Amino acid sequence: MENFFASCPRGLEPLLVEDLSAAGVAHAKQIPGGVHFSADWPACYSANLHSRIATRILWQVSRGPYLKEDDIYRQALAVPWPTWFDAGQTIRVDITALKCPLRSLEFITLRIKDALCDRFRADVGKRPSVDTREPEVRIHGFLSASECTLYIDTSGAPLYQRGLRQKTVEAPLKENVAAGILRFSGWQPGIPLLDPMCGSGTFLLEAAQMALNIAPGAGRDFGFQRLKNFRLLEWKRLLDTAMDAEKPAASAQIYGSDISPVAVRAALANLDRAGLLPAVTLRSGDLLEIDAPAVAGILVTNPPYGERLSEQDELADLYPHLGSALKRKFAGWNCYLLSADMRMPKLMRLTPSKKTPLYNGALECRLFEFKMVAGSNRR
Repeated sequence: MENFFASCPRGLEPLLVEDLSAAGVAHAKQIPGGVHFSADWPACYSANLHSRIATRILWQVSRGPYLKEDDIYRQALAVPWPTWFDAGQTIRVDITALKCPLRSLEFITLRIKDALCDRFRADVGKRPSVDTREPEVRIHGFLSASECTLYIDTSGAPLYQRGLRQKTVEAPLKENVAAGILRFSGWQPGIPLLDPMCGSGTFLLEAAQMALNIAPGAGRDFGFQRLKNFRLLEWKRLLDTAMDAEKPAASAQIYGSDISPVAVRAALANLDRAGLLPAVTLRSGDLLEIDAPAVAGILVTNPPYGERLSEQDELADLYPHLGSALKRKFAGWNCYLLSADMRMPKLMRLTPSKKTPLYNGALECRLFEFKMVAGSNRR
């Protein structure tokens, strides 16, 4: 068993524990921003392949106390890096810290890189080069007030990059946040789902993958595939099993619309490229005017939230109309709106039945739940 840390957007940690348990990990311990766990390598592979919530899965290779930068250098120098990857591979080192008393994280990053390269020179006579854009091996360091933990990234590119979305519109939602919202909403394949402000189609892509039982990592590669301890046969078995479980693309009662034809075209292109277009019905339309596509279902969307004062004024005018449209057109639906604008429910004149704190990137948001039963949501 090895020790790992899976990171995720704040607010999604309980869902990440569920994902990791399904992958067969042991001793999952939830903390803000992720989950510590123990697992064998097949479970690590499975978590990378199947988790819709994780951002990265990091393999712990060293942990120790420090007082100054030289302590961290010596700790990194003692790690047998050449055991796990070659000097010909490119690297990148990243550091995060919480209550670290040392002055410069950039200097610590440099010291870890120097130690790694010095270990390679001592062991094999040459050192890896740095590639900050597309490294073959990523090393992460985490500094608490008194301890340094070093990790090798088993994921590579962030796991929310499914390899599906090529065309984007302004302020796209991260895929793992969208997946988390779908889970929090209680949506299951077979229940009508609508995103009436679909943008480039993130909710639609996630829901279609779920409806067709497509593993989120089935179309991409991972950092663990570039390590010397990679077990190809075990990985191939997991991938083959996942692909055998996929369902053929067919209508799945997933609906998307947007007032912007540019956004609808982007969503159409992304769904088509992913082979998911048959599962989704797309059209152009204004949320204030469209009809519900079914008698009951789940509406999820990420409305705009303005950063400039003029945008905030426009949204203050929009929200009462939005609340009215939901009451008129979506009685019988459960509606989930993610927003960083805490004024939204009051201006919509609706009382949320639940407010779940979530982060989209660095932006603190709330997932507002409105159960649209006629006459019950007025203030």
